[in-house]
Amino acid sequence: MKIANLYKVYKASSGICTDTRQIKNECLFIALSGESFNGNTFAQEALDKGAKAVVVDDKKYHKTTGETIFVKNSLKSLQNLAQYHRKQLGLKIIALTGSNGKTTTKELINAVLSQKFTTTATKGNLNNHIGVPLTLLSMNSDTEIGIVEMGANHMGEIKALANLALPDYGYITNFGKAHLEGFGSIEGVIKAKTELYSFLKSNNKHVFINQEDEQQIISSNGMNRISFGTDKGEYKVELADSTKELILKYDGVMIQSNLVGVYNYPNLSAAIAIGAYFGVEIELIKKGIEEYIPTNNRSQILTKETNTILMDAYNANPTSMLAALKNFKSIHKENKVLFLGDMFELGNDSDEEHQNIVDFLTHNQIGRVFLVGKNFYKTNITGDFIEKLETFEDLKAAITAQPPTNATILIKGSRGMALERILELI
Repeated sequence: MKIANLYKVYKASSGICTDTRQIKNECLFIALSGESFNGNTFAQEALDKGAKAVVVDDKKYHKTTGETIFVKNSLKSLQNLAQYHRKQLGLKIIALTGSNGKTTTKELINAVLSQKFTTTATKGNLNNHIGVPLTLLSMNSDTEIGIVEMGANHMGEIKALANLALPDYGYITNFGKAHLEGFGSIEGVIKAKTELYSFLKSNNKHVFINQEDEQQIISSNGMNRISFGTDKGEYKVELADSTKELILKYDGVMIQSNLVGVYNYPNLSAAIAIGAYFGVEIELIKKGIEEYIPTNNRSQILTKETNTILMDAYNANPTSMLAALKNFKSIHKENKVLFLGDMFELGNDSDEEHQNIVDFLTHNQIGRVFLVGKNFYKTNITGDFIEKLETFEDLKAAITAQPPTNATILIKGSRGMALERILELI
């Protein structure tokens, strides 16, 4: 089926759905398949639950009575449909990627821009080859600015996503040691992330850059740049206080955020600068930042019993882990406890990077440290203030035997470690 014809079916539907557990009446269901499942097998269930039509790419599930639409590749059709839709809308789109802080920065930008514009932003971290098309298709004629988060763990993914979203503006949060298994090295990370720059440059679009990040300056050379920084760039955002939640100063106005950690300063600065660039009044920028509350285990401050907890367990890589540790070190509290979980997707660098974290902890005695996971368990430790445990059950036993009290606690680890479970134990 031609994409223009499929688009007519989409426009007559109540929206896209790819999961029969979330079927909406009169939706267009697209049967996606993966390594362990065949979405085509759910075609009839989708129709029974009220789908207007179903896109399939397996002829066994194609009905000649008109309820199904047969295509060569359902995923490719979803992506082509999203790109076609984006072209029809003709709105402004901001794309952002980076090793750390993508989702937080996306949410901050949305919090600021939505004070003045009708925005549509990536939900959660639906930032891959399926999530980006779904984000684009969630936009409509009311949307004035789209904010699209792009994630990748292999070369070429950002290029493909940029060609889908066709952004007018881009921002790369940073270049860190993330997904080294797929990128091979920090140089690979830089090459992969700057695929966004390549798209923007070749299409004469604009890029936001953090003047404090030398790599951003180097990689964006020759582009249409909009810059921000502490005392450089077009938009100057000052970090006024970082002793607890970050307080920033812009255009003479103090802005109280609900985020902790100096590593969140660039994320906040980007949102303030982008808001200012699009003409959001300073009072509304302040309102957007101050009303944003972090969720989903990202830089949250929680209180439980007698303990204060810095929950940053959504994800971790060597760069974000080290940033979190340096920030936690700067907190002036006597009784500090660290629960650190394995960092995933580091490939051949895994042993070295986990040992690097242990070495930092050894030379910077921050507090009582509990390391959990098979990777940390293989490291060499010195000092009786560091304890390593191979499994979460081992950690559970250690916490149960001696739960922390009156402590300031950092919880940090990769998503697969699910360290938020610690909250049930303390």
